[in-house]
Amino acid sequence: MGNLFCCVQVCQSTVAIKERFGRFEDVLEPGCHCLPWFLGSQLAGHLSLRLQQLDVRCETKTKDNVFVNVVASIQYRALAEKASDAFYKLTDTRKQIQAYVFDVIRASVPKLNLDDVFEQKTEIAKAVEEELEKAMSAYGYEIAQTLIVDIEPDVHVKRAMNEINAAARMRVAANEKAEAEKILQIKRAEGEAESKYLSGLGIARQRQAIVDGLRDSVLGFSVNVPGTTAKDVMDMVLVTQYFDTMKEIGAASKSSAVFIPHGPGAVRDVATQIREGLLQAAHQ
Repeated sequence: MGNLFCCVQVCQSTVAIKERFGRFEDVLEPGCHCLPWFLGSQLAGHLSLRLQQLDVRCETKTKDNVFVNVVASIQYRALAEKASDAFYKLTDTRKQIQAYVFDVIRASVPKLNLDDVFEQKTEIAKAVEEELEKAMSAYGYEIAQTLIVDIEPDVHVKRAMNEINAAARMRVAANEKAEAEKILQIKRAEGEAESKYLSGLGIARQRQAIVDGLRDSVLGFSVNVPGTTAKDVMDMVLVTQYFDTMKEIGAASKSSAVFIPHGPGAVRDVATQIREGLLQAAHQ
């Protein structure tokens, strides 16, 4: 009906290309326009000015001979002031952009190792954007943004990378565990050494106290009982302690049978052995 009354409507964010007898005449802005078809005017087509996105998947290999799929997202729009160039100069805009993306990526990625590709994807995106901006501006298009949204190595390479990372983490964990066990053993050894040292001090003080007590007993007994020698007092004290010890052994609930020599000679031998042992400890 619009063509019958020579009227056409152009929607918002869109421009229309007007031709007259097959030749470009004007760019129609959004709104209603008169198009006298009987004078040879016709509408060649519409051109969207909206921001468009094209995802390009490019397979290439890195410097260390690993094949990867690089996915680039290109955001572009047609320029209103160059609408005629954007409409007439390119047959397939998306294929043209894809070709430039392939060219830049396959020229940039082979110069980098796989790890560097992940680290320098911003630089790769910038190189793609600069090349597209330089090429597509001549055709009436503006490159708004270029993003490298994904880098996909081969499945086997990805599995190998995960195994390398896992092995490295396990190695670090093993080192930390070994260091912890080493510290525990050192602290345990230090504790045992300190314990033995303190135990030795306690035994030495105990023996010293016994020797001091026996000496005081011998001296006190010699003073109070005239005519007795230190040896007589010492023998009596040792024998008394010997029998006290046997009494304690016999009174213990879990003690078994103990065979001891009996008789004055045996008691004298026991007293002599105990005295010599104490004197030797005191001398040391």
